[in-house]
Amino acid sequence: MSTGNQGGRRIARWRNACAAVFLLASAHWSVAAPGEPIVIGQVAPFTGPQAVTGRAIHAGAKLYFDAVNAKGGVRGRPIKLVTRDDAQKAEESVRLLRAIIAAESPVALLGTVGTTNLEAIAKDGVLAQKGVAMIGAVSGASTVAQAPGIYVVKASYHDEVARLFSQLATVGVQRVGLLYQDDGLGQDVLAGAEAAAKAHGLQLVVRAGYPRNTVAVEKAVAEIAKAKVQVVFLGATTAAGIEFVKQYAAAGGAGSMLYGMSIIDTDALLKALGPQRARGYAFSVVLPQQGDRAVVREYLQLRQASKDPDLSGRSMEGFIAAKALVKVMEGANTLSAAGVAAALASAKAVDVGGYLLDFSARGQTASRFVDFAMFGAGGKLVQ
Repeated sequence: MSTGNQGGRRIARWRNACAAVFLLASAHWSVAAPGEPIVIGQVAPFTGPQAVTGRAIHAGAKLYFDAVNAKGGVRGRPIKLVTRDDAQKAEESVRLLRAIIAAESPVALLGTVGTTNLEAIAKDGVLAQKGVAMIGAVSGASTVAQAPGIYVVKASYHDEVARLFSQLATVGVQRVGLLYQDDGLGQDVLAGAEAAAKAHGLQLVVRAGYPRNTVAVEKAVAEIAKAKVQVVFLGATTAAGIEFVKQYAAAGGAGSMLYGMSIIDTDALLKALGPQRARGYAFSVVLPQQGDRAVVREYLQLRQASKDPDLSGRSMEGFIAAKALVKVMEGANTLSAAGVAAALASAKAVDVGGYLLDFSARGQTASRFVDFAMFGAGGKLVQ
C-alpha cells in the first residue's frame, strides 16, 4: 500500500473526527451555550384593575434578577424575564401562558396574579403538560396551594384570617364583618373566616361581596355599616379595598376597626387616602418587612439604588420568589424546565435571608409566617 494512500486515509479520518466533534459541540451549544439567557416567564396584569399588583411583583423580581445578572448570572448565564399582560382575565392567563411557553421556552414561570386566574391555569393542566413549574404565584387560596406545579411563597389566606381572629378573641372582640371579592379568592377567604370565627368564638355578623375586577363596593358598604360591627376584615384586592375604606368612613363606619388582607398594596392605599385617613388602618403582613432579616436589608439596599417607579410594598413578594428561584436553579441538576421543576418539588429549606421556604410540602404554602402592622400618625408603620 502506498504511503500516499495511507496519508490520504489519515487525513480523511481526521476530518471526519473533527466534523463529529463540531456536531456534538453544536448540539450542546444549541441547548445551553455559555452566556445564553435563562428565560423566566411572567403572565400577569400590567393593565386593568390589578395592574398595580402585577407591576409590583414584576418590579420586585426584576430587582433581584438584575442584581444577579450584575454578578455574572447563574452558572455564567444571565436571567431574562419575559412578560405577557393578561389584564387579570383568566382565559387570557391560560392562553398567554401557553403562548409564552411555546415562544420562549422558559425554565420556570413566576408571579401570575389572582386566585381565579391560577385556578384556570391549574384546571387547564398546561404546567403538567409542558413540565414547567411556577413559583411565587400571587394567591393564598387553598385551591392554588394544592395545585400541581404551582408554588406560593407566603402564608395562606386561611392562615391570615385564623391568626387575626385568634388575636381579636384575646382582646374581647365579638362582632366581625367581612368584605370579600365574589370569586375564588373571596370564597376561600369566606370559608377561612367562617372556620376561624367558629374556632375562636367570634360572630361573623355580616358577609358582603362585591363583583370581581370592580370597585363596585357601594352595596357592601351599606350592608356592613348597617351591621355596626367592631371590626371589618377586608378580603379585597387593592383598588376595591381603597374604595371601601373611602366610602365606609363617609357612611359612618368610623367606629369600626379595619383590617386588610396582605394582598392590598399598603403603599397604594396610603398614597390614595393620605396619612390622616389611613391612620388606624391595620393589615396582615405575610412577608418579612423588618430590617433584622437579611433579605429585607438586601431588598431595601437594592430598592434605594433603583429608579423603578413600580417598586412598592407588594414588590417584596416578587423579590423573594425571584431569590428563591435562583437558589433552586443553582442547585438543580440541569437548567432546564424539567430540572428546575424537580429541584423545586424537593426543596425543603430554602433560606432567602432569614426567611425559610419549604416547597416540598404539597397542599400548603411554602411559608406560614403571619404578623400585623398598622398605620400610625403621619403614615408611619407600627408593627
